[in-house]
Amino acid sequence: MLKSGDKAPDISLLDQNAKPTRLSDFKGQKVVLYFYPRDNTAGCTRQAVAFKETYADLQDQGVVLLGVSKDSVASHQKFAAKNSLPFPLLADTELSAIKAYDVWQEKKMYGKTAMGVVRTTYIIDENGVIEKVYEKVKPDGHATDVLAYLMR
Repeated sequence: MLKSGDKAPDISLLDQNAKPTRLSDFKGQKVVLYFYPRDNTAGCTRQAVAFKETYADLQDQGVVLLGVSKDSVASHQKFAAKNSLPFPLLADTELSAIKAYDVWQEKKMYGKTAMGVVRTTYIIDENGVIEKVYEKVKPDGHATDVLAYLMR
């Protein structure tokens, strides 16, 4: 897992509108980069909607919010439209960013072990350095925790 003080890997992925998005495009701005397992699941929907509710406050702080999962552009487009999400969702179908940020890990669920995305959020500073890492995030309350940290 990457940690505070590490240089954030530059990623380049398509958002839900098939627009190429690079992390380095946001140099000079703080970025909240959150990784989640899957569109349209209960926990991921709650997390995305919570981030939507804090989005205006994040923008007021000059913060960029980016969500990443291994879902396709089409899946992200439907998920964003269904939940009126105002921020980019990046499609990482090749797992390039997911692996670069070390969130593709072994997970145990219902007695079975499989590889999957571990819900993780990185706060990246204006110089592209990881400022804070939230590991094994719970969907409920996380967005407000991130906002509180950024507004301190």
